[in-house]
Amino acid sequence: MKLTTTLMTLTMLAAPVAIAGENTWEEGAKDAWIDGKAETTLLLNTNLNSFDINTDVKDGVVVLTGKVDSEVDKSLASELIESLDGVNKVDNRLEVMSKDKPSEMAQTLTDSKVVAVVKTRLLIESEVTGTDINVDAKQGVVTLEGTVASDAERDLAVAIAKNTSDVTKVVDKLEVVEKS
Repeated sequence: MKLTTTLMTLTMLAAPVAIAGENTWEEGAKDAWIDGKAETTLLLNTNLNSFDINTDVKDGVVVLTGKVDSEVDKSLASELIESLDGVNKVDNRLEVMSKDKPSEMAQTLTDSKVVAVVKTRLLIESEVTGTDINVDAKQGVVTLEGTVASDAERDLAVAIAKNTSDVTKVVDKLEVVEKS
């Protein structure tokens, strides 16, 4: 009798632990299943670049992180995930990266490239005194400063700058100084 009571007591104590363990396993499996569905849904949507979107799921809450091109893409990602079975909530932490405005670092690199290309082209051109021209670029706007020997040389320097990739505008601050 004492053995039976002890076994029953142990069974009653162990049952909640076993059930809790099963629930944890089932919840983890459910979250993994939701995560897989979320990633697949984003991947199959041709309007999103899903390689820049990460999904994490905990207790049916899907957290979206990463980068998208627009506010529309951010909203679309949320809507797609909210419609999935088992999703309780979407925590959308996606960062919008506008294609219209390049990052500050990318713009700085582009401006540096523009300065190098314009300056090189001015130095190579035999009809321009490139060593007397300073070239600066900011957000695609090239400023030319310095001296040239004639209006024709000025026009040529400005044309060279205008015909360079990534140049949106040329500011001409060149001074014509006739050389004797």
